[in-house]
Amino acid sequence: MAAPAIATGYGGRLTVDLGALKRNWQALDKVSRGALTGAVVKADAYGTGIAKSGKALFDAGARFFFVATPDEGVALRAALPDDSHIFILDGLFPGAAPLYVGERLMPCLSSVPMLEEWLSACLQSNQALPAALHFDTGINRLGFRLNETVMVKRMIEQIGFAPQMIMSHLACADFAGHEKNRTQLALFSSVMAQFPNIPASLANSAALMTSRETHFQLVRPGIALYGGRAVAGRRNPMHPVVTLEAPILQIKDVKTGESVGYGATQTMVRDSRLAIVAIGYADGFFRSLSSSNQRAGTKVVVNGQVVPLVGRVSMDMIGVDVTELNQIPSPGDMVEIIGKQITVDDHADAAGTIGYEILTSLKGRYARQYVESDS
Repeated sequence: MAAPAIATGYGGRLTVDLGALKRNWQALDKVSRGALTGAVVKADAYGTGIAKSGKALFDAGARFFFVATPDEGVALRAALPDDSHIFILDGLFPGAAPLYVGERLMPCLSSVPMLEEWLSACLQSNQALPAALHFDTGINRLGFRLNETVMVKRMIEQIGFAPQMIMSHLACADFAGHEKNRTQLALFSSVMAQFPNIPASLANSAALMTSRETHFQLVRPGIALYGGRAVAGRRNPMHPVVTLEAPILQIKDVKTGESVGYGATQTMVRDSRLAIVAIGYADGFFRSLSSSNQRAGTKVVVNGQVVPLVGRVSMDMIGVDVTELNQIPSPGDMVEIIGKQITVDDHADAAGTIGYEILTSLKGRYARQYVESDS
């Protein structure tokens, strides 16, 4: 007797618009002008799928890619043509040099032990294996300390090694007028002076969009590629890439004075009609998007109209107020959670976080599909 078929397609639906992704890269490439435009595709291409999105970005013209880990690098290498260049932002993991060499991955070396291990691999293979040198100019994460610059220069000159790139990372680029941006630029310029004729990279999405003097030879856009807001306080010009929808499970009438959801945090102040929607924090829809009588939560779109969330986000479902809708929705109708009217950044603002976290958390129980719009 054959096993029963497993039902699929009854939950949420995540749509990634590869056409919009390509247009975003091409728009940023125009802004960067003389600099090469790379693409940051770490965290599964910000939740959009590293293989599909990486290939789309390559088709758009990107040749330089940045991932966090060698595992991501291996996955991306399998998806891209040979003339792609993949940098590992986390640097060289101890003992992993043979993997990097075999998969043609370039570590962003950020410490003396990393550099020593990589130079040893160069000597053993009798070739200058490509890598970047990452300097910390003030963010205090990965990177050589500035007082190590002379030592690093001496170490690579001893064996005649020339890095593919020197790089640093801005701490406050999303605030275009922040004083730390100017400080870091000055410090990075002092590092560049020690490595003449070596390509340099400093600009992320925000710096690419606001500060031409940070472009140098290669820019590294990330969040802007995927439609997220890169610069605080400014209109976001990027095309939305992700649409997230979830089905209505039930339409429920709730009386004045009745509470909704766990904790009874929100009590209805009028007779209302709610739609119970199949999405929750198990799907990456944050509990901090919840609503109460003291604090408004996020919003979603039902039948083309924006409606508020009511009560707490639970593991598998939310309630939204559809009382004012012109047309009453039905179970099975899809609710737009993320799209053109309510963006990842709208949810981020409601949750007190950033669009990056919203996007990279979309690993829920969704049927994923890819489309390629042309406008």
